[in-house]
Amino acid sequence: MTDARCVVAIDVGGTTLKGGLCDADGALVHRDRRPTPATETAALVAAIVALADDLAGEGRTRFGADAVGGVGLGVPGFVDEARGIALRAVNLPWRDLALAEAVAEGTGLPVTLGHDVRAAAAAEARLGAGRGAGDLLFVAIGTGIGAAVVTGGRAYRGAHGRAGELGHTLVEPDGPPCACGAAGCVEAIASAAAIERAYAAAGAADGASAREVGALAAAHDPAARAVWDRAVAALGAGLAAAVALLDPALVVVGGGLADAGEQLLDPLAADLAARVVLGPAPPVVCAELGADAGCRGAALLAWDAPADRAAAPG
Repeated sequence: MTDARCVVAIDVGGTTLKGGLCDADGALVHRDRRPTPATETAALVAAIVALADDLAGEGRTRFGADAVGGVGLGVPGFVDEARGIALRAVNLPWRDLALAEAVAEGTGLPVTLGHDVRAAAAAEARLGAGRGAGDLLFVAIGTGIGAAVVTGGRAYRGAHGRAGELGHTLVEPDGPPCACGAAGCVEAIASAAAIERAYAAAGAADGASAREVGALAAAHDPAARAVWDRAVAALGAGLAAAVALLDPALVVVGGGLADAGEQLLDPLAADLAARVVLGPAPPVVCAELGADAGCRGAALLAWDAPADRAAAPG
């Protein structure tokens, strides 16, 4: 990596593969997006390899034959980062897949695998809204709710790779069922999908997006206001528990619902402040890197990888 000018970065999503070339400063100098073949493992691996190969070719064209230092992959679900294995994901077909090794063999480059939300959190901590904070909690609110704990500028994975599962914190014991099998989780009440379901169930306009529900709540639509307030309260309760345990300097909110801006962040910050009694609540801010956070985090995986953590081409 000492002579590398760039790395390939890929953020594997349930519907889209987001790829890019990143320089040593973590800046994206080239982007590519392709559909995710999410129904069959071999096709998905082949698509990831093809994207990585094309991006590496672009890097060699731009910077020279030996310019590409490696590949960073951010994937959802449970990940064995030390062994480069994608264990399981709700919306993707693989089980216990040696993905880093497969991509290394397909591209001829060393590959580092990591969890997508932890990678995005590390990018926000080092390159985005969390610069200088050191310790922060990153929360990505979209179809589901992912979160990651960053300490000392690095994402903490926990003993089994499950650290930061804010979305599956219980906040309503008699609440709606969650995809994880429990009931009353933050995700079952406050994710974009949950907000949309709750608004439709209230007899309001079916098909309204979560952002539209937020806008309707701000315009004093009673059904939207009830759904939105419940979601904010669930998020606030989950965050308050995390703040009590972790004492982060900052809460960074990303994901698609973060685009709601002050309609979400202002009431969420107020709710959190009302719940935190041991000292001031941390500021709640919007993520800065947007849709690029996952790719830029995947690039950091590649740049930071120690030799024993990157799968080498066979």
